[in-house]
Amino acid sequence: MREIRIEPMTSEAFRPFGDVIEAAGTATKLINGGRCERFSDLARLDFDGEGRAGISVFRSEAVTLPHLLDLLERHPDGGQAFLPLSADPFLVIVAPDDGGRPGLPRAFLTVPGQGVNYHRGVWHGVLTPLVQASLFAVVDRIGPGANLEEFRLAGPYLIVAG
Repeated sequence: MREIRIEPMTSEAFRPFGDVIEAAGTATKLINGGRCERFSDLARLDFDGEGRAGISVFRSEAVTLPHLLDLLERHPDGGQAFLPLSADPFLVIVAPDDGGRPGLPRAFLTVPGQGVNYHRGVWHGVLTPLVQASLFAVVDRIGPGANLEEFRLAGPYLIVAG
């Protein structure tokens, strides 16, 4: 079975697939009487003309490592941002597009305080918390149509610790 080693989540490594959402670097500005740092415009939300941004909450079961990857999905009409509602890490699996099919997957491990925004049309794995069943705030396209393509991998991958 083919193995994919987990990489640390960094903005630079994840850039081809989307945005890392985190309070890193210097805050954009101070607000609330100087008591609150604002980190602005951290993700590019991209939806087709028929959709609008909506906020949902997802509850997902935890997975364990090694993790069998046999399904990827993408959303052609709008991206998705995942913001964990706990401080637990989660696994982020993505793949470049290879002629309408997923290419070689990559796996990233978030650290507490990180979320991700998948750009429109990016192949990605399903939600994969590692510690416990977890809640995520999800900003994605609400509108007509399915906005979902699923791809079952003919030969699965085993996601293993880096």
